[in-house]
Amino acid sequence: MSTTVVAENKNLQIIETSLPGVRLIKPRVFQDPRGFFMETYRENVLADAGIHETFVQDNHSHSSRGVLRGLHYQLRNPQAKICRVVQGEVLDIAVDVRLGSPNFGKWVSVLLSGENHTQIYIPQGFAHGFVVRSEKADFLYKCSDYFDSSDDRGVLWNDPDIGIDWDMPEPILSEKDKRYLPLAKIPQDQLPRYQP
Repeated sequence: MSTTVVAENKNLQIIETSLPGVRLIKPRVFQDPRGFFMETYRENVLADAGIHETFVQDNHSHSSRGVLRGLHYQLRNPQAKICRVVQGEVLDIAVDVRLGSPNFGKWVSVLLSGENHTQIYIPQGFAHGFVVRSEKADFLYKCSDYFDSSDDRGVLWNDPDIGIDWDMPEPILSEKDKRYLPLAKIPQDQLPRYQP
């Protein structure tokens, strides 16, 4: 995992990952005997890191150990996301599914937990998923466009050509997630386009 800092202030640090465009957001946590305080979102620092989306929807999912959600994307209404975990731990995955991208089919993973407070920014055009590694996990994420069930798309979670190491031999999946195709079998008109 890269450690190139692309923007920061006294409360937030934005770090480039090995997959260009996908960024980690690390807040400074102020702790004392009462608990802690941290900034989880600051528009001007994100803008300094090249993150200019307006986020219009917040989501919260609660899942048990072994639940795998993904790999999801929207085509006509693409969503950038900022994801974090407030309780528990997940392995979070972003996959570049933009047709024509020099990183097409490449992925990056990060552990998000209520302990490390790390967040991940996933740009439009990337498929996203996570698997729960703790007994329970509360996963929160901001989206830059509204969820549209008619625009919901996905990539098979265990696509052998992508080769994600989920570190979870028998995850719990929805019927929808089990039916997604491998990336190579998705029709090209059903994939987002890379725009340099």
